[in-house]
Amino acid sequence: MTDVAGTEKISDLPRRLLTRGAPAGSTGQWRSLAYDAPWGNLAIFSRDGGVASGLMPLDHFDGGIGVLQQQGAVRVTRTLT
Repeated sequence: MTDVAGTEKISDLPRRLLTRGAPAGSTGQWRSLAYDAPWGNLAIFSRDGGVASGLMPLDHFDGGIGVLQQQGAVRVTRTLT
């Protein structure tokens, strides 16, 4: 994942997600996973962000995400159970 302004890490997806019925936008919140529809990528927030048009919250991490707060790119794997 690539660092963006120390607020979020983003990653490209192999294809865009469907957004029908999604909210017009939301606020990026600390420890949240979101889909940024205008850019077509995933974002994990390491700090609270501002309101963004087309940002769709997907999940929230309860555990520590300290690795996301380090500068630069990181490798992240999310396993669905």
